[in-house]
Amino acid sequence: MNLHAKLRALETQGRSIRIGLVGAGKFGSMFVSQCLRTPGLQLVAIADISLANAEAAITVTGHPKEMICRRGIEDAVREERVGVTEDPLDLISSPFVDIVVEATGDPVAGAMHALECFRFRKHVLMVNVEADALVGPALAREAERAGVIYSLAYGDQPALICEMVDWARTAGLNVVAAGKGTKHRLHYHASTPETVWDHYNLTPEQARLGRLNPKMFNSFLDGTKSALEMAAVANATGLDAPVDGLRFPACGVEDLAELLKPIAGEGGGAGRVEVVSSMFDDGSEVPRHLRWGVFTVFEAPSAYVARCFSEYGLTTDASGRFACMYKPFHLIGLELGISVASMAIRHEPTGAPTRFRADVVAVAKRDLPVGEVLDGEGGFCVWGKLTTSAHSIEMGYLPVALASNVRLKSPVAQGSKLRWSDIEVPMRSPVIELRQKMERASRANEACGELPGADVKAVSIGGIR
Repeated sequence: MNLHAKLRALETQGRSIRIGLVGAGKFGSMFVSQCLRTPGLQLVAIADISLANAEAAITVTGHPKEMICRRGIEDAVREERVGVTEDPLDLISSPFVDIVVEATGDPVAGAMHALECFRFRKHVLMVNVEADALVGPALAREAERAGVIYSLAYGDQPALICEMVDWARTAGLNVVAAGKGTKHRLHYHASTPETVWDHYNLTPEQARLGRLNPKMFNSFLDGTKSALEMAAVANATGLDAPVDGLRFPACGVEDLAELLKPIAGEGGGAGRVEVVSSMFDDGSEVPRHLRWGVFTVFEAPSAYVARCFSEYGLTTDASGRFACMYKPFHLIGLELGISVASMAIRHEPTGAPTRFRADVVAVAKRDLPVGEVLDGEGGFCVWGKLTTSAHSIEMGYLPVALASNVRLKSPVAQGSKLRWSDIEVPMRSPVIELRQKMERASRANEACGELPGADVKAVSIGGIR
């Protein structure tokens, strides 16, 4: 509970944790807002495919444009400003950067950036849950080999859920379910970038002013983002993923323990991930919903502990044996500095995959003809459904993260899952090879190996040398 005190001590000593940001969208901008106001953190550079976006991440968050340096990272550091570049390799390779925040949202680019970071022995904060769901367990193993830390991003719901699960288990409580809330109704699976703002009650102009990406926000709505995030949680915590997708039950905080306790005959003892909806089927709002929050449901190991649940006012199921803890909000990029400080000061990730347990596969939003070029997450063609890695591999399903800019060679009916065999073989890339290597290892029951808890000190971080 003393991260802030240690950050202030770094600043007093004239040292800092040096950070490079790749991707200057909403999450990245929110991080920039607070990073430049937090003691002990130094934002060295921002990389984005658009220099205007990189510069806007500084100015729209209330910082003076004089902070922007276009002359290179070394000049930016010397002048105590923030460098901007269109080339992520500029900051990844820079000796002035210790931690790279990957916030592009592009799964293939994100994984490639992580691999480059490991080559230059840089720690990686993976905001890009798409990349983590695609090859996260393999990236965590590559980070371990490079002697660096690979971490999920605090402020995003997966890391907050991992923290809650760890809290419960450390307190000796058996976690039976964990997850998050969201706004969801069954017909949202068919939502497209043309319909997304109507569901959020926003005008296109309001979305533009908020710098909101329609495909990204449509991914939140159509269920894809929820599936990706729960895959990340399952792979990091050991909780089970459902074979046939998330259920999205309508549920408020008072009903979490009752609704999500184990069902007789459902099998499994590891607990499971789930996402609860803030909306009933008729479109009305669930009382005391958890649309922006996270939760964990846990079991009392004895009658004494169950009595303690009651004595201290926990919300429980009817038996009093199962209880829940929840956090009603998350602040995404505004909270990311906690991950940075945890990595630099404690040498610990705020959640990281330990095994390939869950996958997110592409499902057709409509009948897709031969020759259709898929447009990826949050688009017009597919949405992502959670399943187990074993089932995905057995059936040859196509990860939703790879359902972009590839052409179909077979027709796919609406509601059907896409397979690798349905697409023209994409160009070879290190990321696809890494994914296929991870699948082969999983078939051999290696699942990329169970990764140990991180205590990485092989590569020092600028602020704590």
